[in-house]
Amino acid sequence: MTGQAGTFPLGDRTVKRLGYGAMQLAGPHVFGPPRDRDAALAVLRAAVAAGVDHIDTSDFYGPHVVNQLIREALSPYPDDLVIVTKVGARRDDKGAWLPAFGAAELAAAVDDNLSNLGRDVLDVVNLRLMFGERPTEGSVEPMLSVLAELQQRGLIRHLGLSNATPAQVAEARAICPIVCVQNLYNLANRRDDALINRLAADGTAYVPFFPLGGFTPLQSDALSRVAAALRATPMQVALAWLLRRAPNLLLIPGTSSVAHLRENLAAAELELGPDAIATLDAIAPPAR
Repeated sequence: MTGQAGTFPLGDRTVKRLGYGAMQLAGPHVFGPPRDRDAALAVLRAAVAAGVDHIDTSDFYGPHVVNQLIREALSPYPDDLVIVTKVGARRDDKGAWLPAFGAAELAAAVDDNLSNLGRDVLDVVNLRLMFGERPTEGSVEPMLSVLAELQQRGLIRHLGLSNATPAQVAEARAICPIVCVQNLYNLANRRDDALINRLAADGTAYVPFFPLGGFTPLQSDALSRVAAALRATPMQVALAWLLRRAPNLLLIPGTSSVAHLRENLAAAELELGPDAIATLDAIAPPAR
């Protein structure tokens, strides 16, 4: 499954660059149980059987639902499987996404992830910043210090950031090692170009979420033309472009369908020629 994707370090492990994001396994709007529990379990098992060794999740997906599905489908876990989770948010009874930055909230979130995943230690915990819908400035020190203490207690192996600005990444790295940054980035949203390059130079992973711009496919005639020429799907082409963009990008495309999972993983074998790359690069100019 590695194909053109290769591998990259994530903390003290090396993972295949094309992983799996479990967010879509919950119900509508990432809230409540899945429409088809058996299908959700099948997707997780199919991902690992296909060689995926990096799964992204959070206990606020559902909430609790997705982590419980992961445990049911995959425990006892393969030795090479890295599970990355997130804390810093919570859901109200209507499914709204709310900040959960207090020390007690963060500690409880770590405990919930451990319990629902059935693990004694979490491989990687990303602090999801909720200062704004997009990366918004604000100090990460109060929250990250809490997580760093839990790390010292042996509950967390590695820490990362999600929805972070470059300044917040720099602040965090002065507090403790940061093994990954997870932000919105894709063909049409290239604000993090400079950050990606800096992290690549440092050997730090960058994990783009919503690689096609959201829950609906990126609408681009240029992308569609390239996909048609390659006899591939727009999603496959967009994933292949991300794999080529920088060696430190770890992808976590999500799906609740085994067939769609296999399509996504096949992007690792898709080669983009110079003309295709030029066309895709022109969809959005690099950020300056």
